Amino acid sequence: MATTSDMAPSRSKSGASRAANAAKAEAREQELEAQVAQLQADLKAISETLAKLTNDKVGEARSLATTEVKHLQAKGQQMLEEAQDQVGEAEKQLKDTIREKPLTAVAAAAGIGFIFALLTRH
Repeated sequence: MATTSDMAPSRSKSGASRAANAAKAEAREQELEAQVAQLQADLKAISETLAKLTNDKVGEARSLATTEVKHLQAKGQQMLEEAQDQVGEAEKQLKDTIREKPLTAVAAAAGIGFIFALLTRH
């Protein structure tokens, strides 16, 4: 039969094994915590990089849009000025024609009025 003293060394080995396992588990836990911290730092760096890239692209798009708006405004202003010039020229020609041929102008105006009257009649 085994004595208590014979069993004691095996218990101490088992206790040492448990302590070693606990130490290994703690070391793995610390390693995992370090890896998680590194992942968090990497994610933060990626997020910051993406934010910078996004801000740069938004700035570029805003700048391009502003340039295009200014270009379109200038082009619209130019077209408006050209239209005003054409209307002014047509008005001048109409006035000259009326001065040269007043009876023809009155007859044309009466004819246009008569046509409008017929078209708007029920």
